[in-house]
Amino acid sequence: MRKAIAATALVLGAIAALFGSLCAGSVTLSPAQVAEALGAKLLGPAFGAGRNVDAVTVAIVWELRLARTLLAAVAGAALGASGVVLQGLFRNPLADPYSLGVSSGASLGAVAAIALGPAVGLSFPGATETAAFFGAIAAGALVYAVASINRRTAPTAALLLAGTAIGSFLSAFVSLIVTLNGKDLHAVFFWMLGGFGGKGWHDLATALPAAVLSFAGALALARPLDILGAGEEAAGNLGLDLRLLRVLAVAASSLGAAAAVAAGGVIGFVGLLGPHFARLIVGSLHRRLIPASAAAGAILLLLADAVARSVAAPLELPVGIVTAIIGAPVFLRLLATSREGRSL
Repeated sequence: MRKAIAATALVLGAIAALFGSLCAGSVTLSPAQVAEALGAKLLGPAFGAGRNVDAVTVAIVWELRLARTLLAAVAGAALGASGVVLQGLFRNPLADPYSLGVSSGASLGAVAAIALGPAVGLSFPGATETAAFFGAIAAGALVYAVASINRRTAPTAALLLAGTAIGSFLSAFVSLIVTLNGKDLHAVFFWMLGGFGGKGWHDLATALPAAVLSFAGALALARPLDILGAGEEAAGNLGLDLRLLRVLAVAASSLGAAAAVAAGGVIGFVGLLGPHFARLIVGSLHRRLIPASAAAGAILLLLADAVARSVAAPLELPVGIVTAIIGAPVFLRLLATSREGRSL
């Protein structure tokens, strides 16, 4: 009962964070103004209070903030779900999409599109996001292929090692492209630090299907991940197909991370901290932990986006800076205070 209440509180917290994010920005709006603007747009004349809403307020809420806020929530949820799948697969609370080199693959795709797009035909609208998405998927597939070749290392450990190596390799190419194309450094810089500035309904429509599919895949893996928690040998003895589980887990987490990175660039710590906070609240059973991690990831990224838009207004900070400034100390504090790591 307590865990059910806690899970409900997480969902309500995500809704509250979404609503609060609509209030924050260079122009601060009250909750009443946001509610009236949404009502005026959705219900029109049937919403009595909507007649008194300023058209500028409606435009700010609906045209400038709502789509990017929903996109931040989707990206945070995708990162949270991807992170908890990888942590369950590796049985390591420090695992996240960076562990598989997925973020590095997305970065390489995006940076290549920004710097080399006009020369290779990637100058159409959404080219950067598209390149990031396929870069992330390709990186996840490459990591799995390389790990499968290694017969001398435990398969799960091989995935982690291959992800680290390939992530570093791809990051080197990102640095090379940036060095050789200094004229695009500003755009590359903001992509690498993450953010949702200028994002709209089209970006949400692009990211949402992949995020939903990733989340559905993660939920389908809940019971196998619980079994894997007993150890690979025990799980194999219980009839779990470990190879299939690794394929599906890598695919689901890569798809979610790709959707998030394509939506908002490279944003750290959300896929790491979201599952941790959720585990403290609902426990380690994955059928509860996966939805809770998605909600926690959404809350974290919504709050970070609101801070990025408002703390130095009218200047907008990259969201990745906010998540790093907040996430790193918080995570170190949690590591320091956890009893022998058991709360992880």
